[in-house]
Amino acid sequence: MKIATMATGGIGGFLAVRLAQSGHEVATIARGDHLAAIKANGLTLEAFDGTVTAAPWKATDDPAEVGAVDAIIFGIKGNDLESAAEACRPMLGPETVVVPFLNGVEAADRLAAILPPENIGNGVAYISTTITAPGVIKQTGEFSTFVFAERDSSTSPRIQALRDAINEAGSNAPPIQDIDRELWKKFVLFAAVSGITSAARCTMGDIVANEALGEVFRAAVAETVALAQARGVDLPETIADDTWATVLQMPPMMRASTAIDLEKGRPLEIDWLSGAVDRLSKAAGLDAPVNRMLCALLSPHRDGH
Repeated sequence: MKIATMATGGIGGFLAVRLAQSGHEVATIARGDHLAAIKANGLTLEAFDGTVTAAPWKATDDPAEVGAVDAIIFGIKGNDLESAAEACRPMLGPETVVVPFLNGVEAADRLAAILPPENIGNGVAYISTTITAPGVIKQTGEFSTFVFAERDSSTSPRIQALRDAINEAGSNAPPIQDIDRELWKKFVLFAAVSGITSAARCTMGDIVANEALGEVFRAAVAETVALAQARGVDLPETIADDTWATVLQMPPMMRASTAIDLEKGRPLEIDWLSGAVDRLSKAAGLDAPVNRMLCALLSPHRDGH
């Protein structure tokens, strides 16, 4: 397959290396020092099972140099979606599928408002990665699961081809029945983890150990669950308890990427996480005071330093 990663951050970089290793033609869209390092030395992945370096088919900051591809792995920050979507146009062919792996639950709809809806899929990634240096991606956990489908949850030939490619490359891309349920299951957890580890400058261990923080976390989760139910998302009845059980199994020192972005002075995705819970709840006739508070506490840092 011809596959482009837009952009080549933690998720895109991980898949770019794995897929290139498997023999696929991978174009990495990047910029600045990161792009320069990829061009000079290839893209390095420090994975849990070893360190490997792959040379992309193309490395560029100009998608027009790539042309039409079979699939675009769209893994960028929510704040950058519009500009990145527009930049994808030269890489779209009639059968190209754009698979978003973004935080939140609105990426596919936002993409479909900019690009041809028939080119848009939907997805959620379960992986922990970061850029540790220009041209270097580090995997910080052993899991790497990528759940995606067409926007109506169906499996088309292009979706199956990308699943096969990812599975053959050593990660997990399972068949699914309901992509919205998958997105919201992660969103219920991540919106709360993001908001609280950022606003409280704390770790998951702090949330478990501090009764007051634990109560705030569970209240944030309850608001997101209520929103999902109001929108007709088919979540398990035990989703709130399941989410807390997941929290208890998380590494105590873990924080959300939002907390790390805050620490480093980067822009924050709060409008697509706690802010989205508040905004979408209002549209559904619900109130989400905890998520509204979390978004407000972080709002002075929305644009970074």
